[in-house]
Amino acid sequence: MKKDDKKPFVLMMEGIVKRFPGVIALDRVDFTLYPGEVHVLLGENGAGKSTLMKILSGAYTKDEGRIFISNQEVEIGDPRTAQDLGIAIIYQEFSLIPHLTVAENIFIGREPRKKNGLIDWEVMKKSTQEILKELDADFGALTLVKELSVANQQLTEIAKAISTNAQIIIMDEPTATLTPHEIDKLFSIIRRLQDLNKSIIFISHHLEEAKEIGDRATILRDGKRVATVNVNESTIDDFIKMMVGRTLDEQFPKIYIDHGGEYLRVEGLSRDGFLEDISFSLYEGEVLGVAGLVGAGRTEMCRCIFGADPKTRGRIYVLGEEVIINTPKDAIKAGIGFLTENRKEEGLVLYMNIRENITLPILNSLAKSPLKIIDKNKQIEISNEYFNRLNIKAPSLERPVNELSGGNQQKVVLAKWLATNSKILIFDEPTRGIDVGAKVEIYELMNELIKQGVAILMVSSEMPEIIGMSDRIMVMCNGRITGLIDDRSCFDQELIMRYATAYRKKEVA
Repeated sequence: MKKDDKKPFVLMMEGIVKRFPGVIALDRVDFTLYPGEVHVLLGENGAGKSTLMKILSGAYTKDEGRIFISNQEVEIGDPRTAQDLGIAIIYQEFSLIPHLTVAENIFIGREPRKKNGLIDWEVMKKSTQEILKELDADFGALTLVKELSVANQQLTEIAKAISTNAQIIIMDEPTATLTPHEIDKLFSIIRRLQDLNKSIIFISHHLEEAKEIGDRATILRDGKRVATVNVNESTIDDFIKMMVGRTLDEQFPKIYIDHGGEYLRVEGLSRDGFLEDISFSLYEGEVLGVAGLVGAGRTEMCRCIFGADPKTRGRIYVLGEEVIINTPKDAIKAGIGFLTENRKEEGLVLYMNIRENITLPILNSLAKSPLKIIDKNKQIEISNEYFNRLNIKAPSLERPVNELSGGNQQKVVLAKWLATNSKILIFDEPTRGIDVGAKVEIYELMNELIKQGVAILMVSSEMPEIIGMSDRIMVMCNGRITGLIDDRSCFDQELIMRYATAYRKKEVA
């Protein structure tokens, strides 16, 4: 790749190679970044995005290749060198200390000092306030980080990057935990950073966001650069084709089968302050999609059905028989499985391996009497069955799940519930944080499940997913069911949004 002498660049990475034992993670990758540009980095999990950015930010060292900052070749051997070169990275999991103030977090390790060596708290507070004002923040320098929303914690990370005079800011999945309103605000901040001639590298699985915020996009696949394109000259379908190496004839490969009898019936389910009079039925071989805005009560409903949270009143029937569910153990016994939206905290034990995670809910059945010793051969047999059936991409069953991609972690959670022979599965945001190729795999697994007669209750905040994979759609708002759409020909985003805002509380000025 030849350097573009006509247009100055703030960053050029040329022929970057990174090897791990048995794997070439990056294979001669090129990447450029211009002043004031938002350059989106796209690719499936495992494509090499994070590895490339870890090399740029000093967490990894390259094996081959060259890096230029403002036309000067540099060697980045550690994070401090990257920071000194004007590079900052904001990870999806923030590096903030909750019990310290915003100012203390922004200047930690770089506190301004008086002549006598003591920290100059006034200068630190004033500098922080100036940065926060520049970012239009609605909180102050002395606010404790633990009191901030996720969006404002992210804003604190951005303020920290500005305080180091970073010219290159890497944002890794910055919208993953934000509401639509918070995403709009983040994009406004990014545009403000562009006005300050800051350059942004934006990593995202959300292709619509790439179209909205990006100037150029680089697509990686299997450790190689497929293309760098102007965003306004490319379609989402173009991105998908480049990312997965094949045309996705149908992004949502939904199949339709005749539904059987009623598997689950919920009557008058309520939880004071969260849910009010929730009633619906779920049928054999059906995907019932649950739509709604953030705070609508969808997750709360799922947790009550599964016994993770207490209900105030209401009845639950499985196969026509009333079941008493006070704990998740009761739900599992009734044949209900729950793939939570927060798989890392609630769905998986991250330090345990794939085999141990898959068989967690069925350990009692694997225990040999009378000493209750786990039958490891049976454990391996069962976990291996689902490991292969779900095409979990890992070297072996013994790989810790914290080393897997998001899509493969989700497959392990699914395998865990399939091992219990659950006939009712609750999917809460089943494809959150996973790439487009892994999403299609999850959809195909859902198709296999409904062919086997499993009934699926699917909560999703992605409207195309709800429309594309549901047989019926139930809409919630403020803890109530506000709409039920039985006819697929009536599936429409505008109609769903009308139902989703039917009970919206008026904003307080």
